[in-house]
Amino acid sequence: MWEIGATGLEALALTTQLLQRARLAHPTAGLWEAADFQWWWRRPQPADQVEKVFWLDDDGPVAGALVTSWGPDSWQYDPVVVPGTPSPTRSAVWDRALALAAAVTNGTLEIGVADGDREFEDLAGRAGLSPVRHDSTAWLAAERRPVVIPLPKGFSLVDRTQRLDAPHHMRKRNGAEVAERLGQCSLYDPTLDIAIETVDGQVAAYSLYWFDPVTKVGLVEPVRVEDAFQRRGLARAMLSAGLERLAAKGAQRMKVSYGSAPAAALYLGLGFEVESTTTWYADAK
Repeated sequence: MWEIGATGLEALALTTQLLQRARLAHPTAGLWEAADFQWWWRRPQPADQVEKVFWLDDDGPVAGALVTSWGPDSWQYDPVVVPGTPSPTRSAVWDRALALAAAVTNGTLEIGVADGDREFEDLAGRAGLSPVRHDSTAWLAAERRPVVIPLPKGFSLVDRTQRLDAPHHMRKRNGAEVAERLGQCSLYDPTLDIAIETVDGQVAAYSLYWFDPVTKVGLVEPVRVEDAFQRRGLARAMLSAGLERLAAKGAQRMKVSYGSAPAAALYLGLGFEVESTTTWYADAK
């Protein structure tokens, strides 16, 4: 066992390997898929150049002290240990991740803890963190996916391969570099980057699906319907098409996380079943 530090794309590659290994070790444990961190790479952040710490054995990373930033004053830390790994301990990785994040911000530190994870709940309390919000994670077996729902009249589904010469449809919320940054991610697939357009070319909705060929998990992240096009059935139709594409790629299970009642109604209505809930803890310095 040895320890290394990494930043930027090197850290993202190690994080991807670590989370793939964690998912192979347990079908549902842990908060994150490798694709979550790849989605977070979509725009430059201060944490890109903060050194993350990884512990490796002969087969690759077994643990990581990870930090992510959502702005200069908002940071997230994640201690990740492959299930069944005896060393480093989860508490040791927690301490290192917390120390990394605390060293680079005077703002808010945040961590998600799976409800029922007594060790991390205790560590959150000892760190002086308070619960601030909750979310849920749901899974769907590929064979139980819904049939593809037709779009309402006047709308069409396109993917990124059909719009390579156009500005990316997520640039308004995620920055001008979103297409370039997504293209740097090993799990990004432009055929799974879909949007719904009106007849005059307006983007009414969009969603992104991530297929991991190592774990056979398909992640749904993000899903957005623009305000002017709400309540027309676009989200259900778009999701059913995206899930169908994930299954065609080879996904055996699909995963989504959400934090609102409307999102719960959407995903559970399409057949997802809640597997776990998460409490987010924060410390505003």
